[in-house]
Amino acid sequence: MNLTRVVASLARGVVMSLALVGAAAQAQQVLRVTAIPDESPTELARKFAPLGQYLESKLGMKVEWTPVTDYAAAVETLVNRKVDLAWFGGFTFVQAHVRSGGKVNPLVQREEDEKFRSVFITDKASGIAKLDDLKGRTLSFGSQSSTSGHLMPRSFLLAAKLNPDTDLKRVAFSGAHDATIAAVASGKVDAGALNISVWEKFVAEKKVDPSQVKVFYTTPPYYDYNWSVHADMPQALQDKIRAAFLALDPATPQGKEILGLQRATKFIPSKPENYNGIKAAAENAGLLK
Repeated sequence: MNLTRVVASLARGVVMSLALVGAAAQAQQVLRVTAIPDESPTELARKFAPLGQYLESKLGMKVEWTPVTDYAAAVETLVNRKVDLAWFGGFTFVQAHVRSGGKVNPLVQREEDEKFRSVFITDKASGIAKLDDLKGRTLSFGSQSSTSGHLMPRSFLLAAKLNPDTDLKRVAFSGAHDATIAAVASGKVDAGALNISVWEKFVAEKKVDPSQVKVFYTTPPYYDYNWSVHADMPQALQDKIRAAFLALDPATPQGKEILGLQRATKFIPSKPENYNGIKAAAENAGLLK
């Protein structure tokens, strides 16, 4: 084989290699997204669909919804980089941040998440009117890893000198906020603690009758949900994702739909320091491992 043919052969090899590399890179241009399952799987998928389409248009890449079975799985999938973007509550963010050695970072949060709250609910006939009335009664939290459905309600109970594990007859975990409402409404438990946003949504959609199931205590505010990424994600992509969320405008039909489904007035930048209070509450309650 003469020199010309050798050079031509090498050139073809280089071109083929570059094509394969390019194809592989293109195949990897998928943004995998998950969320803590704080509502039913069908509701989470419904809420995400328009947001996923919006992100595809802004990022120029395919966006793929990746459901998980529980809160712990949401943490592990992002920590192990099996997904790229995750919707966390404050506590699951803290868990992921700790588990990753500080390599999971929040990009944005809803404006509402600066002053988020939980509510305690009960049947109107229960006789429960304040936290102290829970002594000797049954109470349902949401998921054990839920910020607004467990950690912060537990923290405020402890601050009121009420230990759920010793002062209540029984503590249950429903797994999700909507399931907590159902448990109280059906009489399975005397009271429940959940995310105020889900409660207000159920009232607005007439899925619960507030004259039958009532709020008897609303917690002080705290930081909660955010959209987080792994710090190993290229900075340029992190910036594009953040910018896409910040650009959502309720004055546009698309922005109004997405923000409405996300129960947000707008998204704002977030940072790890916002969740120092959540971390302290988790440590004090012995829930951070």
